[in-house]
Amino acid sequence: MTTLPFRFGNECYTWFMSGSGATHANRLDHMIDVTAQAGLTGIEPIHFWMGDLSDPTRLAASLQSHGIELAAIALVLPWNYPLETEQERIEADRVIALLQRFPGALLCTVQAPTSRDDLAQRRQNLVGNVNAVSLRAAERGVDASFHPNSPPTSINRTAEDYEVILNGLDRAVTGWTPDVGHIINGGMDPLATMQQWQSLINHVHFKDWDGAPEFALMGAGKVDLIGVTRWLKSWNYAGWIICEDEAEAAVDDPDGVTLHDGRWIQEVLIPALA
Repeated sequence: MTTLPFRFGNECYTWFMSGSGATHANRLDHMIDVTAQAGLTGIEPIHFWMGDLSDPTRLAASLQSHGIELAAIALVLPWNYPLETEQERIEADRVIALLQRFPGALLCTVQAPTSRDDLAQRRQNLVGNVNAVSLRAAERGVDASFHPNSPPTSINRTAEDYEVILNGLDRAVTGWTPDVGHIINGGMDPLATMQQWQSLINHVHFKDWDGAPEFALMGAGKVDLIGVTRWLKSWNYAGWIICEDEAEAAVDDPDGVTLHDGRWIQEVLIPALA
């Protein structure tokens, strides 16, 4: 049996599929159940569709009943201005307070993409906001990690964006979540990019990609997921690898895709690491 330093979790019910998140609202208990059926051991919900399980007592009960850990919560906000808006600060502090009840679970900061207008200034705004949120989290005992994305309207999708933003992160209070699918979708090599910024990595997202036009079912695309995982194992990366499958099939059948990803990890990925 292969002993691994990291664990695999789930975020296959991803944010873009439902716009406001209404499609998945108040279904987190169901997602936790399917995650357990898939053989995954953690989950990373998006903050705006947690519904009744935003209550820490209810969330803890659901997680415990299914044998699943809270790996992280993804905090998805615009952060377009030099300082957080009042509503952004309220939402961030609410999520941080919830995470305080689950020691070890990460705050995963994600910018909601809107446009690449005024790019230079808005990248600096993003850095300032992420650092501010991460500092408040650190002061409350919650570790943070920044997750770039790659839609055409994202200001954190290209190699130049990464240079500006990752160099600007306050390493004392936040790490970086490389998402291999977003990296290749932004025109970069996933493994080389992760090697360049290895010292920042404290959380990882996996999705596959085939460029037709974007993401593929895990194991069916062009990302060398096995090679990346071998590299993570080689230096004893000890965090979570979160499956955030954004293949077209996941839009209509996220349960089925979650189960597929769990099987692929157990039947293909883990045996390849032996």
